[in-house]
Amino acid sequence: MKKSCWVLLLLSVAIMLPFVIPYLTLNPASSRIEVSSRTIQYPALVSHIILAFIAMLAGFLQFHRTLRRNKPSLHILLGKVYAGSVFLSGGLALIVSCYEPDFGRTLSFLFLDLLWLITTAMGYRSARKRDWQSHKQWMIRSFAMTLTAVSARALVPLLILLYLLLHRFALPGGRTGMIEEVLDNNIWAALILNFVIVEWFIRRPKREQVSL
Repeated sequence: MKKSCWVLLLLSVAIMLPFVIPYLTLNPASSRIEVSSRTIQYPALVSHIILAFIAMLAGFLQFHRTLRRNKPSLHILLGKVYAGSVFLSGGLALIVSCYEPDFGRTLSFLFLDLLWLITTAMGYRSARKRDWQSHKQWMIRSFAMTLTAVSARALVPLLILLYLLLHRFALPGGRTGMIEEVLDNNIWAALILNFVIVEWFIRRPKREQVSL
């Protein structure tokens, strides 16, 4: 991987670890979101988060050029780990979404989850057909969806600043209202940002592309 990819990997891990660690205790009281069911929602939530983190790590390694060229069997294995983690995590996310009381957040999570599953399925399908160019493009799209969780959290400070600017640094709904509005829209903002970046990367002229 290029140095920029290693930097992105380290930043992604640094951003996501604080959100993942509380769930490793397997204690519902440590959950960062409200848990209404400890028998269905919480186990699904923990499994979803851990599998998504595994997918993120495996996804970064998928773009390691030396590994792809010198150890294709390991690349294929990591690809299966990535796809399997996405499919399992995405399926569990559908269960978790059913317990989200806020309709706006539920809609954003469902939309992201469906895009995550579809792009990954298309990447897996093109690999089975040995259409490597299409496979690469779909897996880049899939990984952009994987990193939406990272982008959504990284964008929170910027969205808070934007909120303050739009409201002339007033808090009409109070501090809690501001945070609620930001968290209601950070997934959508991250989805749009990641989509624009990945489509620009894929569609720009080949002579300008930087190989992964």
